[in-house]
Amino acid sequence: MEIVDEFPHAVREDVCLEIPMPDGKRLAARVWRPEGSDAHPVPAVLEFIPYRQRDLTAVRDSIHHPYFAGHGFAGVRIDLRGSGDSEGVLTDEYLEQELCDAEEVLAWIAAQPWCDGRTGMMGISWGGFNALQVAARRPPSLRAVVTASSTDDRYADDVHYMGGCLLTDNLSWASTMFAYTSCPPDPEVVGDRWRDMWHERLQGSGLWLQEWLRHQHRDAYWRHGSVCEDFSAIRTPVLAVSGWADGYSNSVFRLLAELDVPRRGLVGPWSHKYPHLGQPGPAVGFLQELVRWWGRWLRDEDNGVMDEPMLRIWMQESVPPSTAYEERPGRWVGEPSWPSPRVHAVAHPLGDHRVLPANRERSDNVPERLTVQSPLSVGQFAGKWCSYNAPPDLPYDQREEDGGSLVFDGEVLTERMEILGSPVVELEFAVDRPVAMVAARLSDVGPDGRATRISYGLLNLTHRDGHDRPEALRPGECYRVRVTLNAMAQALSPGHRLRLALSTSYWPLAWPPPEPVRLTVFPAASALVLPLRPDPGTDELTVPPLGEPEGARPLATTQVEPGRQRWAVTRDLIGYESALEVVKDLGVVRFEDIDLAVTRRADERYSWVADDTDSVRGETAWRMGFARGDWAVETVTRTVLTSTATDFRLYAQLDAYEGAERVHAQSWRLTVPRDHV
Repeated sequence: MEIVDEFPHAVREDVCLEIPMPDGKRLAARVWRPEGSDAHPVPAVLEFIPYRQRDLTAVRDSIHHPYFAGHGFAGVRIDLRGSGDSEGVLTDEYLEQELCDAEEVLAWIAAQPWCDGRTGMMGISWGGFNALQVAARRPPSLRAVVTASSTDDRYADDVHYMGGCLLTDNLSWASTMFAYTSCPPDPEVVGDRWRDMWHERLQGSGLWLQEWLRHQHRDAYWRHGSVCEDFSAIRTPVLAVSGWADGYSNSVFRLLAELDVPRRGLVGPWSHKYPHLGQPGPAVGFLQELVRWWGRWLRDEDNGVMDEPMLRIWMQESVPPSTAYEERPGRWVGEPSWPSPRVHAVAHPLGDHRVLPANRERSDNVPERLTVQSPLSVGQFAGKWCSYNAPPDLPYDQREEDGGSLVFDGEVLTERMEILGSPVVELEFAVDRPVAMVAARLSDVGPDGRATRISYGLLNLTHRDGHDRPEALRPGECYRVRVTLNAMAQALSPGHRLRLALSTSYWPLAWPPPEPVRLTVFPAASALVLPLRPDPGTDELTVPPLGEPEGARPLATTQVEPGRQRWAVTRDLIGYESALEVVKDLGVVRFEDIDLAVTRRADERYSWVADDTDSVRGETAWRMGFARGDWAVETVTRTVLTSTATDFRLYAQLDAYEGAERVHAQSWRLTVPRDHV
């Protein structure tokens, strides 16, 4: 990334601001704005998230908010109620209180003498979620939003459930927020109140995983904050952004298809990161693009930002399987709209372990049925549902998974094939248990036989008629479903072939069914439907380059103790115990401007014994520490999730330390009934 030190406008920074809420609570804010904005007010861009603007996101914030200020906007970064140095307690994500606070914050910003009354809202992940949710509430000052790595559907396409299947990222993410909400405010900012504010959080933030497990279907809890419930509520322009290695690429396509406002979509090769910090690369000049976006909608500039293709995507080329990429080869392509008139759904029938060409009739020797009962080990090389490109959280060679799956291979390609959109598996099936799932994986198989997963989808088969009305399966009865895979953009070269693999488990990416399941597939009535794009050069749209990434100079930090990353699969061939162990240790980092040392470490372990579904276990442990001079605090959290055929069992601990003294200890032991999961 190119560091920019000279901007069109000199930048001033206002720190340790407090914004009053109607109930008397105050939210901590930081503002970057042009030096002359008191005399010449400017539009403002808000990022409203719970990740501690004074330390945990301080480096990232310092790259883009001063950049906005240098180009004539105010960049505003505020901690949610109950996080960072803001007062109150945070008890869940996207609560009504949060969205009301956001409206109050926008009104406060618009009323400041340095703001001209026009605001935008942006964010990645949580901030992308609430930008959409607030837009649907139509606060008067809000003129446009940017949503990166987020979703319009909190149940069907979020970190909690996928296709009605419980994701283990639900446990991982709940554990992350369990750790973050236990952190104290900074005494340097809030003074002697810090201890009372901290203990209020420790006592009141709660165990979010319990709530998420209680809502196993699409109900009112998940409909709240899901803007797909009423796309027409959003009347502001939307720029939707994600990456193919991210968990949130699908919503870009739905937003483009369903919104009736000026909109654009951008999907690159990236994991869960802003595009100017994108990994795998290439990263792009996203901040330059945002300056154009905000210029068009907050300053009425006729800058041509809406004259370009509605959808800009990185068409990925074939690569060998790897758990981490530095760069993903490909090219930028554009589509005039979405759905695109240039992309056509083509059905490929299934045959005897084969994906047949679209124009070929099924022969009489197609078997009536094919069966599979996958071992629990299928899924151990699946990578993470939402990759951060933290080695190695991308999927490994899929041949490791295919042995426990029902595999259908396509013919070796003689011509280039480009897929853009969401493949669909049309499946006629039967099962031998009342609760079952299917995982469908699409892989690019190279001439050497190595298989790179390019998309996948999950479906809880009890949700075949909708996520709000699950119904047990009747063993032996024949059903039909459509399994939608994640949206993708992939070019396959001549000499390669497609592989479709079906499995009845995908652990530990998703929690397995209550007992092993045998799936029977009727290939003569099943198909793989591919969204195919024309060959390159056929009416290709001109896609202006995004340029190299730029940013303001990052905040100075010192790595006091090194971090560590680990992703290990182990198997004991005597006791048949297997495990995936993940370490995410960021070491100790000192923030030089505030002389604060921060420690963050997470350990995750997902284990099982043979094919015993009652043995599956997810365990996470977090350690967070903050130290300055003789002030030192630490929190340690631990969460364990297990299950039986009828229940989820949850155990959690929270311990907090001031110096060497433990000042808070709390534990939870809960049982939540399984309901068609």
